[in-house]
Amino acid sequence: MNRIRTRPTIGITLDSEQPGGYSKMPWYALRENYCSAVRAAGGLPMLLPHEPDQAEDYLDRIRGLVITGGAFDVDPTLFGATSRHATVKTKDRRTAFELAVTRGALARGMPILGICGGQQLLAVILGGTLVQHIPDEVPGSLAHEQPNPRTEPGHIVRVARDTLLHRIVGADELPVNSAHHQAVKSVPAGVVVDAVAPDGVIEGIEDPSQRFCLGVQWHPEYDISAGDAKIFAAFVDAAG
Repeated sequence: MNRIRTRPTIGITLDSEQPGGYSKMPWYALRENYCSAVRAAGGLPMLLPHEPDQAEDYLDRIRGLVITGGAFDVDPTLFGATSRHATVKTKDRRTAFELAVTRGALARGMPILGICGGQQLLAVILGGTLVQHIPDEVPGSLAHEQPNPRTEPGHIVRVARDTLLHRIVGADELPVNSAHHQAVKSVPAGVVVDAVAPDGVIEGIEDPSQRFCLGVQWHPEYDISAGDAKIFAAFVDAAG
């Protein structure tokens, strides 16, 4: 008798906003394409509210974790910075929850995919540091906050061979969209930089000690290249 494969439940972190716009009360937000990318890859999306004390309860119910991006930054004190760039904007409760749920997922060996700001948070948890504002720290940097639509590429990334990312996408280069002013600055021994922009900005990291632990600086949920869909497919497959 053939068994129907159950879709693995994939937790997706939400963004949060203060009153205004959609509601006069605080509200959560998430672009639909995060969910559609998970569904297209065979997963069942579950959205995760910012309840740090309930992180383990959520982890009991999911098989994989997507840490999403957003228009905010990781608190520089979390990676040992003694100064804070004027552009830095934090969302402390969201970060507290994402720290708790990501650390819990790592402890369980659960598949993790960090996207844009999610990669930056993942890097900090793994022991890395961040560039607080690319234009001030990377001479001759590209427009990482691309002026053209996010549904189009902003630049390419070079993918390192013999990495999980290269095995997934099967390519030495990928066209990617770009919507960030911060980036990973350094990673500790054991964590691998697997993708770099032409200006040297780190665009991808992975932890080979984990079953599946991948961060990408771009937004593969927009599905602008064949590699983007392959990333979600490999992630959901690892969670299956």
